[in-house]
Amino acid sequence: MEFISGISKKEYASIKELAQGSCDGKTVRMEGMVHAVRDMGDVRFVILRKAEGLIQCVYEEKTAGFELGELKDESAIRVEGVVYEEKRAPFGRELRLTSVTILSEPSAAMPLPVNKWKLNTSLEAKLNYRPLSLRNLKERAKFRIQEGIARGFCEFLTSQGFTQIRTPKIGAKGAEGGSNVFKLDYFHRPAVLAQSPQFYKQMMVGVFDRVFETGPVFRAEKHNTKRHLNEYTSLDFEMGFIDSFQDIMAMETGFLQYTMELLKKDYKTELDMLDITLPKVDEIPQVRFDEAKRLVAEKYNRQIRNPYDLEPEEEALIGRYFEEEYGADFVFVTHYPSKKRPFYAMDDPDDKTFTQSFDLLFKGLEVTTGGQRIHEYQMLLDKIEAKGMTTEGMDQYLDIFKHGMPPHGGLGIGLERLTMKLIGEDNVRETCLFPRDLSRLEP
Repeated sequence: MEFISGISKKEYASIKELAQGSCDGKTVRMEGMVHAVRDMGDVRFVILRKAEGLIQCVYEEKTAGFELGELKDESAIRVEGVVYEEKRAPFGRELRLTSVTILSEPSAAMPLPVNKWKLNTSLEAKLNYRPLSLRNLKERAKFRIQEGIARGFCEFLTSQGFTQIRTPKIGAKGAEGGSNVFKLDYFHRPAVLAQSPQFYKQMMVGVFDRVFETGPVFRAEKHNTKRHLNEYTSLDFEMGFIDSFQDIMAMETGFLQYTMELLKKDYKTELDMLDITLPKVDEIPQVRFDEAKRLVAEKYNRQIRNPYDLEPEEEALIGRYFEEEYGADFVFVTHYPSKKRPFYAMDDPDDKTFTQSFDLLFKGLEVTTGGQRIHEYQMLLDKIEAKGMTTEGMDQYLDIFKHGMPPHGGLGIGLERLTMKLIGEDNVRETCLFPRDLSRLEP
């Protein structure tokens, strides 16, 4: 009888171990993909690509034990060699090969030059061959940064007493209302894909006080812009026993501060590779919605056309204004009109035409929507009636408010948008592994 007792440790070195110098002068084994074979005349290299980065392997015909011509780009190989310090090599170390074992070889030519420093091809080509284009170092670095953002979100909120939850993505009714939902047949019953986990995370505030989730949300909006996706990843949290929606903005500021430090510490290689300067997050200004409109209208001589919402051009100008006036990369825009916010948004007690809600703009793009929620049953019913809505399909959600709920609020952050602005891209598809939009369902 055989038993599995845990992870079986392979005797293979990591790039991290090599970079630390602990393997200098030793013979080690490594596995990876052939990123490139380079013949420099007097010396020849096999560049090995691993998840951590590249390692330079030196080929010497007399000691290598194989013919260099046998190696093809994108072959999976196992190598053995002696580690030497070499300041010009990636991570300051190189491997002088003594043997190579080919584990698998490509059977077709690579359609993209993934071993180039910059992948000079169109976005459409990159997306058509997404599993291949992501082998390019700079392309995949974007998603290492994205991993750091999502990791920072989870780590920070866990440290603040939040419980991670998982909510269903198939439901009877959309949380945001309106017609921008994907409808489906659920065993001969009508159903929709979730626009957000809003109802469920509010329910769970009555259980855990503070909850968070990272997961997909779906919007059936017929947009074809650089800022919209029909499926994206939302970083959501909801917290109870708040004093005001200011507590929500403070928590998000804390998340951003924690995450920027995490990126500096653990993702320096990717930050340097993409030439990223992290934004200033020690303090974030806030401005009322109506005041923000007035400020940019006056400074940039722009007529206010829509008094109830911000147009993309206005968001960009608000970002520009606060960068010019305060050196700020982020700005909270607060007190959005009730007319443009969901029924569960808490109205401002001083002026019920506005809500205790906010958006966070990052370099002129909305990356977060949040605010305080209504927590009293009758107030919810009154708001639903005032908006001309019905309670159909919301019975179980509304029932929780009959049994007592604390003052609470929360937010949702668009992970792809936040990543896009952080790394300096101008199209959100660049920061989505496999985008879903009006024309794309594959790969």
